[in-house]
Amino acid sequence: MEISGDEIADVVLRRFDAWESKRKPLKRTNGVREWVPLSGIVAQRQGSKSLTCLAIATGMKCLPQKSITRANGVVLHDWHAEILAIRSFNRFLLEECHALAVSQKKSSEYIRFRDGSERTESHFQPFALRDGINIHMYCSEAPCGDASMELTMASQEDSTPWAMPTATTPSSPPNQSQTPSPTTEPTSLHGRGYFSQLGVVRRKPSRPDAPPTLSKSCTDKIALKQSTSVLSSLTSLLISPHNIYLHSLVLPSSQLSPVAANRAFSPSGRLKPLSGRKWEGGYAFKPFRVISTEKEFEYSRRQTGVKELVSSNISSSWTHHGSETIIGGTLQGRKQFDIKGASRVCKRRMWKLALDVSVLASVPALERLLRVERYADVKGGGLLEGRRRVKEDVRGVLTGWMRNEGGEGFGIEGVER
Repeated sequence: MEISGDEIADVVLRRFDAWESKRKPLKRTNGVREWVPLSGIVAQRQGSKSLTCLAIATGMKCLPQKSITRANGVVLHDWHAEILAIRSFNRFLLEECHALAVSQKKSSEYIRFRDGSERTESHFQPFALRDGINIHMYCSEAPCGDASMELTMASQEDSTPWAMPTATTPSSPPNQSQTPSPTTEPTSLHGRGYFSQLGVVRRKPSRPDAPPTLSKSCTDKIALKQSTSVLSSLTSLLISPHNIYLHSLVLPSSQLSPVAANRAFSPSGRLKPLSGRKWEGGYAFKPFRVISTEKEFEYSRRQTGVKELVSSNISSSWTHHGSETIIGGTLQGRKQFDIKGASRVCKRRMWKLALDVSVLASVPALERLLRVERYADVKGGGLLEGRRRVKEDVRGVLTGWMRNEGGEGFGIEGVER
């Protein structure tokens, strides 16, 4: 039974409405109001219109490339709402695995243990999402990157396409306020620059005077999830990816360009070479449907009757297992890069939770991998080889994907799960 975009959006918006006011954008007394993107993950029982919001998040910032080496698994690299919602959903799944392993039951409402007969050398995970569940995603704004370029062009005072330069310097990406450098390559573009170039990988947009980032756009990261599933690397060590792909992406009708969505996400667009593709380990290219909603988020960029709109510098995440507010990739009230400010969804705490689950679930191979000294050793481990192959194949199609490398030499010490 197909569910409508309005029904999916409504579940997320009602959950956000229940948040405390201190976690929402400000309505200032001088008439200025803040705006922020909102994203959420919703579960639907197949054959039913029963919907449950499992994770939601707000946010619109990411870490500059120069600060990646200082993050040490404590500071988030990217807390745009879409990415933070997916990370929060992964935290929710790990918490479900932990609770199931503690209870020693065979299944919970969402997660089940896999039988030994289901598990193979390449498809080894001890847990799986229960059958008959569709996963939907709602976004209050068009994801930054290729899926929003028609909207970006329409908002320009002068929509004349920029002349394309010839090569690039990755450490110094161009910005819109500067004359394009002759060393700029069209396959790796900065933010919304050169908006006439379509179907290419883009980095997160930022102010012209902001330090550059190599964090890929939300469009590109969500497109990748159509092949890797919505699971992160750590979560994919514990949960089978085979039935945990997005079924729908919901955008407000004001933010949905069918042409852009088709180009960015569909098997008839830039991802055409992946159509019908399957890999070992339960991975496959599974495109989602993109549908619209007429519902608008109260704190979107389209607020009416407002004197002035400014972006919010806080972001928040929520799941049934907990919530938190984040500033600068760190828990609100803590210094950036301080281990005491580690978010529940940061790499180090997610790693610790995954290790605890592997011990409780008695999976020695996973425990050995997760007890290594460095996070880089986890990511480079043999059990993630299949997932790495999927990512390499997709990146080969999404040309211009520049790795945001560095800062993976940290250990698991200093944090609780």
